[in-house]
Amino acid sequence: MKKVYANAAEALDGLLHDGMLIAAGGFGLCGIPELLLQAIKDAGTKDLTFASNNAGVDDFGIGILLQTKQVKKMISSYVGENAEFMRQYLSGELELEFNPQGTLAERMRAGGCGIPGFYTKTGVGTVIAEGKEHKDFNGETYILEEGIFADLSIVKAWKADDTGNLIFRKTARNFNPPAAMCGKVCVAEVEEIVPRGELDPDQIHLPGIYVHRIIQGAHEKRIEQRTTRKREES
Repeated sequence: MKKVYANAAEALDGLLHDGMLIAAGGFGLCGIPELLLQAIKDAGTKDLTFASNNAGVDDFGIGILLQTKQVKKMISSYVGENAEFMRQYLSGELELEFNPQGTLAERMRAGGCGIPGFYTKTGVGTVIAEGKEHKDFNGETYILEEGIFADLSIVKAWKADDTGNLIFRKTARNFNPPAAMCGKVCVAEVEEIVPRGELDPDQIHLPGIYVHRIIQGAHEKRIEQRTTRKREES
């Protein structure tokens, strides 16, 4: 089964359709599938729902799809530094389903494991709990959260082999493994594809059974908030 594709557009060929639900890995600008997001923009697919921790910044990540009005709804935990995200939400142009970060990660992981729902205490007594089923366990109240079953997962990894085994680099691991798990099809972009057998099995973060298509590409190393201190005078 062919898993390695030449570029993002080729890897997404036949997978995109209007109104679909896409799970995207990444946190802030760390570990985001930037090449695949650009290809989705170029394809013009619209009315999209994204399950992602946040939406990048105004001109990078999912932010580029907000600019072109291709996103209908975000399932997120953080509006972040994206002014256009905030503007569209406050003006009623964009639907937003807020999720605590741990809940969002678990919803993705649950979907990947075939679990339709789970109970959590997180969000009880807040707006997060409105309209959700409540149930008591051992005297404590929990709310029901549903697993996320996405039409497509897009993730960013550091290394892969041609079978789709993935290794993520440091904090870029963040939401990528659970996001990859919950899609009917998962497309991964990586910095390097190595020969089969070169990856140490004990170092693999996501087994290739979850990954259907892979591309290798050059990635931009952006810093969301650059913080420096003044040079000490000699």
